[in-house]
Amino acid sequence: MLTGVREQLGHALFRRVAGPDGPANRARIHDTPGPRWFAPDRPIRTVHGDASMFIGGLSALLLQSLHPFAMAAVAGHSGFRGDPWGRLQRTSTFLAVTTYGTADDAQRAVDHVRDIHDHIRGTTAEGVPYHAADPHLLAWVHLAETDSFLRAHERYGARPLEPAAYDAYVADTARVAEALGVTDPPRDRHELSERLSAYLPELRATPEARSAARYLLLRPPLPLAVRPFYGGLAANAVALLPPWARGMLHLPRLPVVESVAVRPAGRVLTRTIRWAMTPPPPSRTPTAEGGGNS
Repeated sequence: MLTGVREQLGHALFRRVAGPDGPANRARIHDTPGPRWFAPDRPIRTVHGDASMFIGGLSALLLQSLHPFAMAAVAGHSGFRGDPWGRLQRTSTFLAVTTYGTADDAQRAVDHVRDIHDHIRGTTAEGVPYHAADPHLLAWVHLAETDSFLRAHERYGARPLEPAAYDAYVADTARVAEALGVTDPPRDRHELSERLSAYLPELRATPEARSAARYLLLRPPLPLAVRPFYGGLAANAVALLPPWARGMLHLPRLPVVESVAVRPAGRVLTRTIRWAMTPPPPSRTPTAEGGGNS
């Protein structure tokens, strides 16, 4: 019975994150022979393959929304309200292809995203023009993602890495960022922190950013039965944000509640997701000699 529950939950989560083409994409990404951008022992594979990404991804969206140009591009072109699951599935597939897929497949995915970015132009509510292919704007999106994924893994990962390995993770993500058009992305955690701080004068919570936060945190497109579980992930995504980002979004900080309830709930939720999405080990076939009890 427990195995059945595990399979049902794992399939449901995978469908949500990967979409209807998930099984075919997974087979193509992992089973196609050929060189990869990242070797099996690289930190990017460890971080992006962990259940902590569920929290890190939500936190990254909240953080990214604080750049007015990034938020205007998302609000005007991404369809995140009309098709939020489609956007999640496209993002997760891109991460999977560039992290685990063949080098040719990863380059095709990058070329496709660059073509999309090149066509996304507009103006903010204040009339300031933006272009999604602007290297400065691309760098902000990359920094917010990398920092959020890293800190989520450090806090909720199954096996947190050593500091040097997290530096190597930042260097790994720089490979993808450069392919997307980011100029000289950071190669270690210190550089990552410095680059994030340099964006502070440009950041603010626009009405669109606050609306997006309310949508992500309070009105997600989910059945009522699963909203409490999503709420636990969302609370941990908020707790993961830098203090200045929470302040801009007017998200409360309750240290005692977070340490006593929110973070423990985050660890339980990520362990549950990890358990559900990791296939159980194959059962051993009993032998005539040992009856399978060795």
